[in-house]
Amino acid sequence: MAEYEPVIGLEVHAQLKTKSKLFCSCPTTFGEEPNKNTCPVCTGMPGALPVVNKKAVEYATKMGLAVNCDINLRSRFARKNYFYPDLPKGYQISQYEEPLAENGYLEIQVNGKKKKIKIIRIHMEDDAGKSIHVQGENKTLIDLNRTGVPLIEIVSAPDINSPEEAVEYLKELRAILVYLGICDGNMQEGSFRCDANVSVRPKGDIKLGTRTELKNMNSFKHVQRALQYEIKRQIELIEDGEKVIQETRLYDEAKGITRSMRGKEEAHDYRYFPDPDLVPVMISEEELIKWKSELPELPQQKRQRFMEQYNLTYEEAELLTSDKELANYFEEVVKEYNDPKEVYKWFQTDVLRELHENNIKITEVKFGPKQFATLLNLVKMGKISLKIGKDIFPDVFVKGLDPEKYIKDKGLVQISDDSELEKIVDEVLQQFPDEIVAYKKGKKKLLSFFMGQVMRKTKGKANPNKVSQIFRDKLDK
Repeated sequence: MAEYEPVIGLEVHAQLKTKSKLFCSCPTTFGEEPNKNTCPVCTGMPGALPVVNKKAVEYATKMGLAVNCDINLRSRFARKNYFYPDLPKGYQISQYEEPLAENGYLEIQVNGKKKKIKIIRIHMEDDAGKSIHVQGENKTLIDLNRTGVPLIEIVSAPDINSPEEAVEYLKELRAILVYLGICDGNMQEGSFRCDANVSVRPKGDIKLGTRTELKNMNSFKHVQRALQYEIKRQIELIEDGEKVIQETRLYDEAKGITRSMRGKEEAHDYRYFPDPDLVPVMISEEELIKWKSELPELPQQKRQRFMEQYNLTYEEAELLTSDKELANYFEEVVKEYNDPKEVYKWFQTDVLRELHENNIKITEVKFGPKQFATLLNLVKMGKISLKIGKDIFPDVFVKGLDPEKYIKDKGLVQISDDSELEKIVDEVLQQFPDEIVAYKKGKKKLLSFFMGQVMRKTKGKANPNKVSQIFRDKLDK
């Protein structure tokens, strides 16, 4: 059986975080009453003239700069003609022959290997509206609030060769957009979404196979599963002597499959031509220099700095820097408690768990970096055991409580008095004479059993180092 190689190109649509739409002053707020944020321009009324949103041009340019693109100081809008009920103008205003940015790249790392993914172009366009298909009723509702919302489309070359690479590329792109502050990256609300062009070919072949386009993937997990299914489907078709049909397919998340939607359009099907109502977009050299100077520290730069400054591995730095605010919070904690590796351990397990379980962002957490450092110091100084620290973390972190006051109020201060601990150790040894004999015969792992008994008696408040030493002093004579 021949070995096959997937070839994947991604088209990512990112909604820009401007206050108004791309060609009119209607607000872009999500979740409003249907058709509230509309006007004659975005609903395509005859005679209504569009005017480009300069802030959208700035945001799109900054994204181009962030992914190493050449910025075209002159770009032009075109009309992309197609019919759909939620496209009131009968065309989408996009860019075709003269896009804003071209010839960029993004570096990703998968399984320890670095790879550059070429970015063919980044262009601006306005979004379509939303069709709402009412279940159980034979009707479709149209909400035009999203119509005219500014988007950038980021088109990669077919340089991606696995679902894992695709997901890593998307995560990296999303992180850059969020770091720049130009997109909130919310896949569920549709402000960051992607279509994938997928084909397979025998390994080592340079000729591309017939591609399909996948739509309706609104999470990284769905992207990975949809690509895995589609690659397998295409390989099975070829192995069975059948042909892959060029078409657009939808990902059915409930069944975990892709299914045919329609034939795949080509560029000529859209009958592109320059929009006669819009003049070319002109960017001055001064504006370009200014916008470039305003770029923040981007994810890859921050990741590299974290590795060097905090002695973290690539994977550790990647986990922290994938979220800008999480990375900022980490740095604030490290300023207060100068042990980056120890702080990272708490972030990797406790912090991320609480954020996930409570469905909150780090910016919503009331537990400040100084309080976090206080908790870590309480453990380090032996005032509470690590177990107690871990046990109380969910409460203090989510509610923003003072750890020092919390342990006093709850009576959780660690028992470190030698005479008190010795008394508890003696009680345990009296209870388990057979285990003492087994220990002395060489079954040293029983020390953990004895320790556990003390911790149970003290409800985790005994100083583990002292308890361990007392047991050794008594048992190793």
